[in-house]
Amino acid sequence: MFARRLPLWRSSATCKPWQMGLSLRHGWERCQAWSCRGVNTTAEQGQQVSMQQNQVLEDLEMPVVRRETENLFQERPETGNQYLEDALLRSYLKAHLPPKVLEEYDAWGQRVDHIITCSAWKRMKEISAEEGLIAEAYERRYSNWSRVHQAVKLYLFSTTSGGFNCPLAMTDGAAKVIESLGMPASLKNAFDHLTSRDPKKFWTSGQWMTERRGGSDVANGTETVARKQPDGTYRLYGFKWFTSAADSDVTLTLARIADAEGHVKQGSSGLSLFFLKVRDEDKKLNNIRVQRLKDKLGTRQMATAELWLDGAEAELISAEGRGVASISNMLNITRIHNVIGAVASMRRMISLSREYALKRVVFGKLLKDHPLHMQTIARMEVQTRGAFLLLMEIARLLGLAETNMASEQDQLLLRLLVPVAKLYTGKQASATVIEAMECFGGQGYMEDTGLPVIVRDTLVLSIWEGTTNILSLDVLRSLTKSQGQVIAVFFSTVQKKIELASSTAELEPAVKQMQAAISRLTQFIQGAGSKEAMTMELAARDFSYSLARIYAGALLIEHASRPDASAEDISAARRWCNQELCPVATEFKNRSYEAEESLMDSSLVYGSPPSTSRL
Repeated sequence: MFARRLPLWRSSATCKPWQMGLSLRHGWERCQAWSCRGVNTTAEQGQQVSMQQNQVLEDLEMPVVRRETENLFQERPETGNQYLEDALLRSYLKAHLPPKVLEEYDAWGQRVDHIITCSAWKRMKEISAEEGLIAEAYERRYSNWSRVHQAVKLYLFSTTSGGFNCPLAMTDGAAKVIESLGMPASLKNAFDHLTSRDPKKFWTSGQWMTERRGGSDVANGTETVARKQPDGTYRLYGFKWFTSAADSDVTLTLARIADAEGHVKQGSSGLSLFFLKVRDEDKKLNNIRVQRLKDKLGTRQMATAELWLDGAEAELISAEGRGVASISNMLNITRIHNVIGAVASMRRMISLSREYALKRVVFGKLLKDHPLHMQTIARMEVQTRGAFLLLMEIARLLGLAETNMASEQDQLLLRLLVPVAKLYTGKQASATVIEAMECFGGQGYMEDTGLPVIVRDTLVLSIWEGTTNILSLDVLRSLTKSQGQVIAVFFSTVQKKIELASSTAELEPAVKQMQAAISRLTQFIQGAGSKEAMTMELAARDFSYSLARIYAGALLIEHASRPDASAEDISAARRWCNQELCPVATEFKNRSYEAEESLMDSSLVYGSPPSTSRL
């Protein structure tokens, strides 16, 4: 079911730029683009390759002073079928599944604001439809396992999609919003397009929430105004400062509805959710002007823009003033996609590091034969395994919820784990890809290897859809809203999972460490409960990390408790549990969340305030 390799996963025997001294930026991207279009290397192209190889040999024979360039002779790491090479993915499925150019004016000086994307980007859209990367979740061919099925396909697709996983996340989120609104008749056509398997019909959606004030505080940062028209539609006026996938077909956006006098209501209760098509039937922009494309650190292959809405025609799809509540389902989906991207980036860099270690010779032996190097990759592997199982768990819970098979406990757990997994895997991914880059030595820092691109694209994952601190506070809200029920469900679920290892002697140390961490977390919650509210806010980040590490530890132990578990599964569980599982308890004991320490935080950052002398 997963063994089919999408075009961009193919490795080409004729496209080996590291061996030929060619630029990997051209090598990898051209190789991928050729595979994407289904073009095979012709005899003429093979002749060109041979000529380039001969040139390299001639350069070697030439005196150093006469050579124009020096080629680095290291063999490029190549990975094969990602599904077949990912042992953890296959063991999990076996255990759980039932059998960029901006053109503002045309030749006549008329403003067109056309965002030009390459053919490979367009091909990614077609592949996404053909593979049903959004449709899988809504057809529900595999009942409650449909979300797991979709997550696995996206996980395999993510790092070779050229950034197209981002518009897919927003498309999935938009489809989810429409579904959660009861599939209004006016949106049925849009839903069909968003979930289509036909490349000619498939639409992608944007998500235009961030305005000039920026950030996650949409309640106070949204200035866009919606004016009702006689026909019941609305016209939107405002400036959208950050619109990802600006070339999408449709989008969801927030705006404040103006009354007859032109006044709007401030705060979150003044926000409503709107659906709009980016272009009209003649392919002209819907009264939208492109201010500029964003100059980003990473994900540069995806057009992100500043847009002016100057009377854009839109449809109100939420109840008036219920815009923020209506996008909660969308945020859940896009945050899960963020987790998918994080885990996929970790796996990709580890796969490349592993392959490189089989080929690179240093100090007289292969990298794989240097114990310290293997220890480094193994530690990254353990982190990736924990992140992967967190991803599969939230996908499983989402699948249950969408098929009305989730218990109240399942729903509470899903509400808690989505922000926990998003914030934790975002930080994990950044650390892992940077560590993996180091596994290539100086080559890892070279732009033409393509490795810096992976690193830059990964760094956004701790920022997009809520920074670590924002999501940590969201975790606290889930506790407050459930009146503590969610943490009780968390503890009982973790306990059940680690009890599965009671008959596995090799896991006994891990189980003991988990039980100790649970006890310490319980003590923290009890202790913090008697403190001021500021205590929990200051502890929010460490608290969320503790939840992530403990729950991932339970998942690793559960996975290693299977009768057919491998020695690697057991080792991964044990190694995970050797780390600090409950950092919030340690910092609470160190009085890090006291008011005095909070004041000192500011002093450390800005220095002590100048003393005021009396005159």
